[in-house]
Amino acid sequence: MAMKESGEMYLETILVLSKRLKMVRAIDVGEEMGYSKPSVSRAMHLLKDRGYIDVQSDGAITLTKEGLAIAENIYERHNVLSEALRRIGVDEQTAVDDACRVEHYISEATFQAIKNTLKK
Repeated sequence: MAMKESGEMYLETILVLSKRLKMVRAIDVGEEMGYSKPSVSRAMHLLKDRGYIDVQSDGAITLTKEGLAIAENIYERHNVLSEALRRIGVDEQTAVDDACRVEHYISEATFQAIKNTLKK
């Protein structure tokens, strides 16, 4: 099943929050993304049903193996694309914002070419 951009964004946000917080909860995700509680609740339900996250009885959200793989892929794309944009002179905030949009749509071939160019 193909993952939509919004699902990828939620998974990436959970990954990023898990690096900063001891426990990630839906309220943390909503605050980080600027989304309402009902929107986050629906998204968490869908992600859980699709096997991308687990939600514990105390509300702790963790990524499943599949969810983690998607989140790490998107996070890598975000970081590489942000770096590429900064290197060509784009200011930090614009680079981060643009990378966030592009990371979901760029082809794997183009992403790998950018990644390889940055390594040189």
